[in-house]
Amino acid sequence: MPLRPTVLLFALCVSTAALAQPSEDLRDVMSARAYGMGGAYRALGLGSEAVLGNPAAMALYPSYRVEGTGAWDVEQKEGLLGISIVDAATSKLAMGVDYHWVSLGRGGARSSAHLSSLGVGLPLSQMLMIGATARYLRLSGQSRYVNSVTVDTGLLLRLSNSFVAGVSAHNLIDTGDEELTRYYSAHVGVLTGMLTVAGDVRADFTTNNENTFTYSGGLEYLLGQVLPVRAGYTYDGFLRTSQLSTGIGFMTESGGGLDIGYRHDLGGPKGRLLALTFKMQMR
Repeated sequence: MPLRPTVLLFALCVSTAALAQPSEDLRDVMSARAYGMGGAYRALGLGSEAVLGNPAAMALYPSYRVEGTGAWDVEQKEGLLGISIVDAATSKLAMGVDYHWVSLGRGGARSSAHLSSLGVGLPLSQMLMIGATARYLRLSGQSRYVNSVTVDTGLLLRLSNSFVAGVSAHNLIDTGDEELTRYYSAHVGVLTGMLTVAGDVRADFTTNNENTFTYSGGLEYLLGQVLPVRAGYTYDGFLRTSQLSTGIGFMTESGGGLDIGYRHDLGGPKGRLLALTFKMQMR
């Protein structure tokens, strides 16, 4: 075979394989606080991103929360804008809605994703909470189009006033889309007044017919009742790379304020993501 067609065929195979690689992008849609803690947030129930994490966590604390988030990766040229609302104060049944616009990829491979979610969380007792989220994804780009609906479920145990543990299952409806592959999470949170520590493990047993795990851990320390300082670490099992995170915020007496988070890839795509969240909370 002539050299030029061989090279072109090889390049096509490589580029097709690269496009087929699984993506954690839509799994990493979260608030600046969660980015600053390395993505370990599912057990905490302290932000409205519980709609996207473990929906049972929405029922942990009776309050009304509104959050708006923007994030941008200066290296990957990818970003997101989102707004989420959780009402856990009107009744025992907590309800939340979330919408995110996410820009993925570069150049001709760039896609625009619209991710909408509606979730509920219900405390069965002081100790046990359950929840579910319905999610709709519409994604369009130069080469593909996605229009899919799927479902998440979650369970949370408040083992004491300071220790919470939970599990969640995501994308239980098989849509056949690589952005919505099924995965599971186990997570814990320890809240001891000024210090919060959290851990999260995500397991994907479907993509590429192999077991892929992503590990996250983070902590937050509250200075002077108003300045939370955060740090976190993530090991991304898909990219086989580590990420370091940090963040800071400002809290009002009601629990509102703003958060800034930064995530730094130590390898892989070498992402440099900066996120900002404005939030309001009423009890």
